[in-house]
Order: sequence, then structure tokens, then C-alpha cells
Amino acid sequence: MISIIIPTLNEEGYLPQLLESIHKQRFKDMEIIVADAGSKDRTAEIARAHGCKVSKGGLPGKGRNEGAKVAKGEILFFIDADATLPSHFLERFLREFDRRKLDVAGCAMKFPSKKKIFRIFEKMFTLYFKATSRFYPHASNCIVIRRELHEKIGGFDETMKLGEDFFYVRAAAKQGRFGFIPSLYFYGSPRRAEEDMKKIMIQYFLAELYMMF
Repeated sequence: MISIIIPTLNEEGYLPQLLESIHKQRFKDMEIIVADAGSKDRTAEIARAHGCKVSKGGLPGKGRNEGAKVAKGEILFFIDADATLPSHFLERFLREFDRRKLDVAGCAMKFPSKKKIFRIFEKMFTLYFKATSRFYPHASNCIVIRRELHEKIGGFDETMKLGEDFFYVRAAAKQGRFGFIPSLYFYGSPRRAEEDMKKIMIQYFLAELYMMF
């Protein structure tokens, strides 16, 4: 079984799209856990209406850890609430995950936007993550890991507000086999980048420097 864990905070506008894309997957041996950080909107209500477990949450790192605590699956799949999955994504991802005998993995990301800047960002994202996968692994917004490895590294750093997924993947890659799968992709939301693309890029650049040094 795979446990899909989604950290949320006031995500009633995005969560339904993700849940619908999950329910359309052919792969059915799964459970969905929404780790909610006290939403004031209908997030928890929407999650329960879609048959999800609802656990307590917090910052993204804490939410993912809390979701993992109540998960039953041997494979954990962490995905952001504002993402969506293409058809057959889970089936194809897990097939490649098993074929390559991976313990933790990420994949490419695309944006549902026609703006040229997002096409450029997608290519940069994929090229950088692919080029560094063997010596400086990255995965963001969408991470698949074996439960045993998640527990071995102590989960996500709950004190971090940015880049906690990068730290998590690097720690996991030191204890298990990491793989980046460029042939598969999920859809990420452009909402943060549309608010301030320059700010987002600077923040992640500084996060990269922090991790390096």
C-alpha cells in the first residue's frame, strides 16, 4: 500500500483538484492522509468528503511527519495540496521506483500556465535536478520514500520554513538509493511564483547556499 500525505492550511481552493486527480489514478492500493494545520476554511471538511484521513499538521515538515505517523503504507508519497497528478502517474512512478530498486525518489514538475517564464523554469528545474541527482540530490513538492527509510532518518526537520524537502532528500539519499525520474512529472501550482517570481528564486538560491555550506 502507498500512503499519500498532503500537508494543508486553508487549501479549499486547491485541495479538491488534487484529490480528484488522485481518485482518477488506476492504482488503487492507497490511502490519502490530509495533515491539516488548523484550517479556518472547508479544507478538513473537503478531505473527509473525499474519504481521506485527517490528522493534525503544522509547518509542511511537521505536517508530513504527523501524516506519516498515522500512515499504514510501506511507501510514503508526500505531495503539496496545490499540485495535481496526470493520468496513470502513480502506476508509472511506482513501476519505475521498483524497477530501479529505489528507496527515495522525485520527478519533474510542470506548471498549468502558458507563460513562457514557466516553460523556462520547468527546464531549469529538470536539468538541475537531473544533473545533480548522483552527488547532490533534490526533490521538491513531490517525494516518494520507503517508510523504513523515513523513520530511519527521523522524518523532516520540523523547524525549517523553506528547503526542508531538500534537506530531507539529502539525508535519505545518504542512507538509501535515490533516483530522479525526469520522464515523469506532476503539475505544480504557479501561485507563489506569480505573486513574486524574483523573490521565490532568491529564497531558493539562498536555501541552496545554506545547504552547501
